Amino acid sequence: MATLPPAAVSYSFSTPLTHFLLRFLDGHFATPADLRKLPSLSDLLDRECRDLDLDLRTLLGDKLSSVASAWVSRSQETKIILRQGDGFIPYSIPASSRRMLEVGIPLIVKEVSCIETIRLYAELSLQLEALVGELEDTSVAIISQARGDFSFSNLGRASTPIGMAEKHEKLLNAVKTVTSIEDKLGYISSQRPQWAHLMMTVDSRVEKALAILKPQALSDHRAILASLGWPPSLSSSNVEKEKSYETPNPLSLMHGEKKDVYSQSFLILCTLQQLFIQREERKLNPLEYYQRYKCTNCSDFSRSSHLGSGLWSIDELVRPIASRMEHHFHRWSNQPKFIFALVYKITRDFMDGVDHVLQPLVDKARCMGSSVREAWVAAMVKILIDYLEKEAFPVLVERYEIRDGILLADASWLHLVDLMITFDKRMRALAISGMPCVESFLELQGMSLSLSTFSVFVEHSDWLHIWAEIELDDANEKLNPELESQKSWSISTHQQALSQMEEAELFLLSNIEDFRAPPIADSVVKIAWNMVERAFLLPTKMMKVQFIRSSMIVFLNNFFHILVQRCHNGGSYGANMDVDAMLRLAGSINVAQYLVSVLRQWSEDFRFLEMSQCDPKNEDQTGSFLKDETMRLIKLDTDFLEMTMSSILLQFDDLCRDYIDYIEQWGREQLDLQESVVDEQSLCISSSFVRALDMLKDHLYVLRLNLNSIDFLDLWRSIADGLDHFIFNSITLSVVKFTDIGVNQYKYDMRALIQIFSAFCSKPESFFPRVHESMKLLTLDKKDVANVLNMVPENGKRKQLFLQSKGVFHVTIDQAKTILRKKIF
Repeated sequence: MATLPPAAVSYSFSTPLTHFLLRFLDGHFATPADLRKLPSLSDLLDRECRDLDLDLRTLLGDKLSSVASAWVSRSQETKIILRQGDGFIPYSIPASSRRMLEVGIPLIVKEVSCIETIRLYAELSLQLEALVGELEDTSVAIISQARGDFSFSNLGRASTPIGMAEKHEKLLNAVKTVTSIEDKLGYISSQRPQWAHLMMTVDSRVEKALAILKPQALSDHRAILASLGWPPSLSSSNVEKEKSYETPNPLSLMHGEKKDVYSQSFLILCTLQQLFIQREERKLNPLEYYQRYKCTNCSDFSRSSHLGSGLWSIDELVRPIASRMEHHFHRWSNQPKFIFALVYKITRDFMDGVDHVLQPLVDKARCMGSSVREAWVAAMVKILIDYLEKEAFPVLVERYEIRDGILLADASWLHLVDLMITFDKRMRALAISGMPCVESFLELQGMSLSLSTFSVFVEHSDWLHIWAEIELDDANEKLNPELESQKSWSISTHQQALSQMEEAELFLLSNIEDFRAPPIADSVVKIAWNMVERAFLLPTKMMKVQFIRSSMIVFLNNFFHILVQRCHNGGSYGANMDVDAMLRLAGSINVAQYLVSVLRQWSEDFRFLEMSQCDPKNEDQTGSFLKDETMRLIKLDTDFLEMTMSSILLQFDDLCRDYIDYIEQWGREQLDLQESVVDEQSLCISSSFVRALDMLKDHLYVLRLNLNSIDFLDLWRSIADGLDHFIFNSITLSVVKFTDIGVNQYKYDMRALIQIFSAFCSKPESFFPRVHESMKLLTLDKKDVANVLNMVPENGKRKQLFLQSKGVFHVTIDQAKTILRKKIF
């Protein structure tokens, strides 16, 4: 065929031509001379189009209605036939046709699908073969050029801009080829996972090529850094003198061709690292990889993927700096503060160059969400972590295990930890400066591990246990002086008149003053929280759990034991309890209640909630992290309250013995005296009952001043209930007979007892239901008493209703009859 004119060659259609149209054009325009037939051909086409339009109008106007009517009639006939045949039963289809429909067509479809799969496999195999071959050729060319650059004839050519540009161009072509290969492998791994052998073969060849490309890219990048004068000299004298001297930054000083060459090398490293990460993600999760990177046409690699291992380009900046720092690290092995200061100084001095020069390059490489500032800080922190792991902590561990000068070893360990805490705070501030409100985001993204020197404990759980033991010993040493000081256990009391609203607010306890806890409680909380804060610095949840379980929890349990011992060994209890012993109990109760409140607040912290999910002790994952300690404190609080209540009730019982003996004379007949003392106002409290009332009043007064409002409320109510049972069973239900004089005296004494509790509530008689109702029974007239006693036993319901009408609800019918029979009229 003759060559077409240039205009025809360069002409392009907006839409692809169909096969029919191509055959038509090839049939009428086989040679350039056939172009002369174009006018006649155009007239012919116009006539045919007019004829076709005329036929179409005729069809639409005349034949369409008749054809539609015929089709409707045939459809109606078909429906009638189907109804007569009970539905669609293909009995009329011949057997051969039926077999074709049931067997032949599915086989044909299957064969067509198989052919399509083979075609697709062949196409992808050929495309991958071509791409892999191109990648291998490029790799060989790069190696050949690298060997030629280091030959004597081309010495120095590698560092020239022209030589580097050639290498960078080949590297970029190789990276683009690998990207195309990854596109196709991503499709195969997600859509055709059965082609595993094809993927394995391609991956094997690609990995061999990448094993050549990566070292070469790193080598070229190091050569470029060396030509820029990186790393600069590190001046240690200014660090020792603690002077502020900024190290010159070659990154900020480079310009022109050097800057272009470095930028190109930086981009190649970022892109190459991106390919490595994408390949790993494809192998781990093919379907998710394909949807993330290919279906969305996005080739950015995620933040969580690369920051865990750092950026290669940043690592290449840090590697020579680390080599130069080793000399200073050995020199300052006994003065670690200078080591921390040097690492921080270098990180800070080069931060401007990292931000202004490298961050735009990372953005250009489409490493979206990546912060060079964070990567730079993380890489510098890694230098210090390596030093701590290889040099600092092994020496401290050896000293601790030998127990030679253990106090000095503990102090050195704690000093090093303090330096690590300060250093992490400063480095974190550098990492997030200019990026407000991102610290919590960094923690959620797992950045705390790479930005924390405490990640040194990740691979050394024995070091973590030693640190916890040292923190525990230090906490005990801090607490011992407080335990021995009497002032630390004293309760500050203040008494003032309170309104009703202020009385209600007394039960809203929020601080140590509200709980009336002695200063020792605040000391325990501060020391314990200091250990918790140190645990929060650890990078993993399990490490936090282990550290807190080995330090803070042990510290709290030791203090709980001290509380118990102090109460049991600090004085006499029971019927002989003195005021000092009661104050010890009150102080311990306040401490326990305050610590319960604090532990509950800590348990609501999201960090404790996270730890509770991975705590081995919380197998069902339903309780809080501090559940056991909280429950133990609640039990201590309950036990101390019961000790206080039982001691007061025992003393009251002991002081009431004479009073109980005295009431036996109430049943004697004293008619002459009875008429003269019927008036209750002429009575006074029984002398044998006064001592018991005074003791009760004094103890409750002291407890009200020294006990927190919640526990005091439970205590006085429990005491009132105990007294109600004691008096009802010891006096009212005893063998004593009550005359009118005895009833009046009993009522007067009981009102004096109830009156003591009027300082705590408006209706104290409600807390003495049995005593109060027994007084109502003893004041019934003779007719009502006879009415109750003479009721037949079957009328129990009637008796109950009668007693309730008299205000008796807590005394049973049998108890009421016993009391009424004691009344002497």
